[in-house]
Amino acid sequence: DPFPNVAHFHTMRVNQPASKYYDTKVLRKLCDLWDKRGSGLTNMHGSTGDIILLGTTTDQLEPVFYELTHELDMDLGGSGSNLRTPEGCLGMSRCEWSCINTQDIIYDLTQEFQDALHRPMFPYKFKFKSSGCPNDCVSAIARSDCSIIGTWRDEIRIDQAAVKAYVGGELVPHAGAGGERKDFDIKAEVIDLCPTGCMEYDGKSLKIYNEDCVRCMHCIRVMPRALLPGLDRG
Repeated sequence: DPFPNVAHFHTMRVNQPASKYYDTKVLRKLCDLWDKRGSGLTNMHGSTGDIILLGTTTDQLEPVFYELTHELDMDLGGSGSNLRTPEGCLGMSRCEWSCINTQDIIYDLTQEFQDALHRPMFPYKFKFKSSGCPNDCVSAIARSDCSIIGTWRDEIRIDQAAVKAYVGGELVPHAGAGGERKDFDIKAEVIDLCPTGCMEYDGKSLKIYNEDCVRCMHCIRVMPRALLPGLDRG
């Protein structure tokens, strides 16, 4: 009784576009819709995907659904015991490490299973997520039931001159994420941290025994100018 405005406070999930690419026209339409029919509060995005529209009354649920589908060409996302909105990383659209087209995968999954997002039919929720490489930027392995991860089958590509540049302090490891460091220790920070011990450096060249590599990508993250995924990807 003291807070009548929260008697109804429905949250609506909206299926985000693959890799969360929007133009400003769509964003303005979403904001106008929610200012008109809801609280104006949004969460862009929920921790596992979806545009979250926070707070509206029961009588506005159907009008919001109608406007989303008929005027914005968007659809509701999943909630409850059903399929949740599939999610993917930026993939090949932006990332040189991506080994699969995550946008195509997520679009196809959405088209195939969209009905399962609307009508709860499972004993528990189910999530698809796709990451273009083992870095897994959308946490597909940790936060989905079916994780689709891109990888490569051939050898890691090595630029030996760039390896020497990292060792010599000419290039900054981690793409500068740790600051402008000059004291890079390739043995301590790359070789010794390889989970399968498949690398060695003799002071002149880096050797990778690819048959033992588990594609964790640690070495690539540390020295992105020197190492790249192979070309036989999928």
